[in-house]
Amino acid sequence: MVPNLSITQLDQRLKPAIQAKINSKTKPLGALGQLESLALQIALIQQTAEPVINQPTLLVFAGDHGITEEGISPYPQAVTYQMVLNFLSGGAAVNVFARQHGLQLRIIDAGVNADFENNPSLLQAKVAKGTANFRWEPAMSDVQCMNAIEHGRRIAQQEIKAGSNVLGFGEMGIGNTSSASAIMSSLCQLDIKLCAGRGTGLDDPGLLHKQTVIQEALTRHQSALGKPFETLCCLGGFEIAMMTGAMLGGAEHGAVLIIDGFISSCALLVAAQMQPAILDYCVFSHCSAEQGHQLLLEKLGATPLLTLEMRLGEGSAAALAFPIVKAAVSFLNEMASFDSAQVSERRL
Repeated sequence: MVPNLSITQLDQRLKPAIQAKINSKTKPLGALGQLESLALQIALIQQTAEPVINQPTLLVFAGDHGITEEGISPYPQAVTYQMVLNFLSGGAAVNVFARQHGLQLRIIDAGVNADFENNPSLLQAKVAKGTANFRWEPAMSDVQCMNAIEHGRRIAQQEIKAGSNVLGFGEMGIGNTSSASAIMSSLCQLDIKLCAGRGTGLDDPGLLHKQTVIQEALTRHQSALGKPFETLCCLGGFEIAMMTGAMLGGAEHGAVLIIDGFISSCALLVAAQMQPAILDYCVFSHCSAEQGHQLLLEKLGATPLLTLEMRLGEGSAAALAFPIVKAAVSFLNEMASFDSAQVSERRL
């Protein structure tokens, strides 16, 4: 089962003209490195040699996981709820970086195991109060999973309708590195030891226990795994499923997607196996210090913008990478050409 949508492959006919514009800037060919390929990508997404950034928005999805019953995190499940309150009060790292760089921040309750008071800064889209324990049963039903995907798709579409054309993605959910690494192991057909890391700071025995629990779950659900939707149902989280839907909805409507870290990349892995063309719309903010992320980026064919040894999540790296996205658009639009600046071009 996949969402009923279609993501258009990028039209490449403008590529020679955009590349010529990049090459004509007052610099040696290729001297701006990744900024040049990023400017080209954004221009192709927007199908113009003069791209713009409008109302950049960071979507942070929160959800709880039944797998925390197995002691796979050094933090209690209640931290998910507490961190959402921290987001709402403006005190988390992602709040700081979003404010610094002029990003609109949206906090979404996808499935936190708690009730929130009404808050204009919180989008209430709760599917259920956390997933089931996927060590013993599927994390969510088909209906719950599809509801989460569709909620995410609508959220992205609403932001785009309101004027945003750049969407960043982040998450919060104690236990979600277990969910994400299980998804990666299943969909990439990799040993769980290559995928599951320390998360929020497990010691060596804790890491071994986490990997053992996930492997038992993979074995239990083996007959149901392999396809993206079914894998998401068995092993995912509501915040991961909703983020998958938001990524699909954003690409469907031509937005630039800024992918955060390991969890966000695993949500994208699901989306890309549903709709491979989505990868054309993705900017990868960083390579996380979380085990498995570098390998996952390689599987996605991704080149991250930053390597800062971060492993926080929340969309923090997506916020930090945004100024680079902005710089790519700015140089393409504002930097002088050799002709306009009357600078001599290279002769050989």
